[in-house]
Amino acid sequence: MKGIVLAGGSGSRLYPMTASVTKQLLPIYDKPMIYYPIATLMLAGIRDILLITTPKDIERYVDLLGDGARWGLNITYAVQPRPDGIAQAFIIGEEFLGGAPSALILGDNLFFGSGLRQRLVNAAALEQGAHIFACRVDDPERYGVVELDADQRPISIIEKPRQPLSNWAVTGLYFFDGQASEIARQLRPSPRGELEISDLNATYLARGTLTVERLGRGYAWLDTGTPETLMAATQFVCALETRQGIKIACLEEIALSQGFITADTFARMAASAPVSAYGRYLKTLLSDLEIEARPTPLRVVGA
Repeated sequence: MKGIVLAGGSGSRLYPMTASVTKQLLPIYDKPMIYYPIATLMLAGIRDILLITTPKDIERYVDLLGDGARWGLNITYAVQPRPDGIAQAFIIGEEFLGGAPSALILGDNLFFGSGLRQRLVNAAALEQGAHIFACRVDDPERYGVVELDADQRPISIIEKPRQPLSNWAVTGLYFFDGQASEIARQLRPSPRGELEISDLNATYLARGTLTVERLGRGYAWLDTGTPETLMAATQFVCALETRQGIKIACLEEIALSQGFITADTFARMAASAPVSAYGRYLKTLLSDLEIEARPTPLRVVGA
């Protein structure tokens, strides 16, 4: 399975913070926002990633991420000239996908929760149809909303409805089979002038091949497109990291745990990391690895 990160848009709701820098390069606590969606794809086992952004911002992402090789990834880039809809990503990325199944994640989405990795791995095993995640929200009119029947099967999906039929919002993470690009080409722009991801999902729903997985208690989904949600995400990450002594979306740690890089590669990155909280965390992980690698001394009875 291949991955797409859509990091376009003007970020107008975050103006003037986005007057000179793209939204997805703004920090969420101690790392760039773009780290979080990339981390989610990595947890799903995805290594081939296409990052789609605006013409003016592409070089900034290249400077930050390069080709992704240091994390065992293969990152390539494409441009979305105008914000013509999320589903357009599958038209832009058609050659990259080459008919392969894919996961699309929005560049301003953050996911966290115990057991999330296994859920992502299961979703990435998709061969036919589409699989989406839904989360209960208080303001469903801001999102694509999925209506579920008594057996939790999807009935309808409506983008930003005036009168929502449920409180289950479709998150910005979608898994599709190899037909996504072909279907996206058949979509017509909505009244907003965009190729809507909800229409792509609705096509799979009409075919009876769309599944919905709810993220309930114990899971966090944050989109960070407004000053309020950006602040909430920063506070969330800060609280978890400082309380638990962990790092969320530490790409080096995930790459090592997923087997994308070797322990030697991780050791070189950790040893050369700049002096910062992030760098100190990598060095702590390196020390833990070195301790684990030490042979256990033989215990001599009676010594």
